Amino acid sequence: MSIRVSRRWILAGLGAAAVPGAVSGGPPAASLRPRMRGADFTVRVTGGAEALIARFGLPGEVACTVADVKTGKRLDSIRGAAGMPPASVAKIVTSLYALDRLGAGHRFVTRVIAAGPVSNGVVQGDLVLAGGGDPTLDTDGLADLAAQMKRAGIREVRGRLLVYDGALPYARSIDGTQPDHLGYSPAVSGIALNYNRVHFQWTQGAKGYAVAMDARSERYRPAVEMARMRVANRRLPVYTYRDQNGIDDWTVASTALGKGGSRWLPVRKPALYAGDVFRTMARAHGIVLRPAEVTDRLSGGTEVARQTSAPLREVLRLMLKYSNNLTAEMVGMSATAAGGAAPRSLRASAEEMSRWAGRELGMGATRLVDHSGLSDASRMTPDDLVTALVAVRRQGVLRPLLKPFPMRDARGNLIKNHPIRVDAKTGTLYFVSGLGGFLTAPDGTELAFAIFTADLQSRARSKRAEEEVPQGARPWNRKSKQLQQKLIERWGAAHRG
Repeated sequence: MSIRVSRRWILAGLGAAAVPGAVSGGPPAASLRPRMRGADFTVRVTGGAEALIARFGLPGEVACTVADVKTGKRLDSIRGAAGMPPASVAKIVTSLYALDRLGAGHRFVTRVIAAGPVSNGVVQGDLVLAGGGDPTLDTDGLADLAAQMKRAGIREVRGRLLVYDGALPYARSIDGTQPDHLGYSPAVSGIALNYNRVHFQWTQGAKGYAVAMDARSERYRPAVEMARMRVANRRLPVYTYRDQNGIDDWTVASTALGKGGSRWLPVRKPALYAGDVFRTMARAHGIVLRPAEVTDRLSGGTEVARQTSAPLREVLRLMLKYSNNLTAEMVGMSATAAGGAAPRSLRASAEEMSRWAGRELGMGATRLVDHSGLSDASRMTPDDLVTALVAVRRQGVLRPLLKPFPMRDARGNLIKNHPIRVDAKTGTLYFVSGLGGFLTAPDGTELAFAIFTADLQSRARSKRAEEEVPQGARPWNRKSKQLQQKLIERWGAAHRG
């Protein structure tokens, strides 16, 4: 229900009672001092959320909803039934879906399996690196698997090195409309390494550029063979990619490099990437393996090593904190598989998650095409998200996993000890911005809110541009975030117990 806030206010005691007489006048009937303004004074004199949105003049569309968590009462809704791209706010739904289907204590397991007999430390058949859908596996984890294999007495493998990636369906990119070189849209499959990103580093010397591609982690920096980079003498495009006989083959424009630097690039062949690095880690322990081959079938054998992830609750907390897209996709598809049927594709899994959200959370108007929010084709309404937030807050499930949302002044500086406390999930694409979560007003009243903004015409134009950061995108997103904070401050002041 929309709230109508009156613009009128009354100051008492402006009249004085005059006593007839030439000598003196009597005392005023009431004090001339105005009454203290209430905490919601600014809200009352400047209008409601709709007026605030109009004054901001953000190009595109704005939709928002806020409700009291305790009663579920809808306190404000501006275009609350409008379907908007949620961006990474979609990860809230993914988290709830995974907790329901997998359980907070679920752990992902990556195994090394000897598929043939083992005699005197020699594996007579194949060795399988079996992915179990762990989005957090890194080079350190593969090094630990190799060390375990050595401790188990393995010293030679006569057969092939197979990498099993069939636990989840393969997708070349989370969102195929994204440029090839963006590290936040890598390939997805049943095995991942370093969030399916490879580290590209360059330095300029007297004879040109020296480049390196490695799978660095906290303890190791192994070079990789399945990804390579060449520097090309051109201005645009900055990067090109092609699949060259199983190798991620990149080129980069020399004019874009400067004297030196580095960045993470996406991996398009996760299984070969993991196999490449695992061979290096095994070789460090004296175990020589053949070049990796990919399989989507897992046969029996003897487990010789395993790597286990943190509990799902911690995986989700980090996913929400850092907004990692690969984690969202792998966790979301794992949740679908846990429901009894392996998903045919990433999109099919997202559609199943949308149906689940409609049944279990009352999000009947939500239609998601992925689990991360990276695609702008997904739609979610503020009303839907707030309905879900109210329901799950009563169970105490979500808010502890959300990241505190800091309040800032006009210059963007953090405001310490702000009276409104916010825990929320942000979502950002160029010309798309979302925010959803919980706020606690100064008097302790807890509200659930959702704010979605989008300028889809500008976003469509930006996709055709060659710039990595489209013109006008950063000012638009910055202004959207300022509007989000103003709405939060307004709700915190206006809606109290």
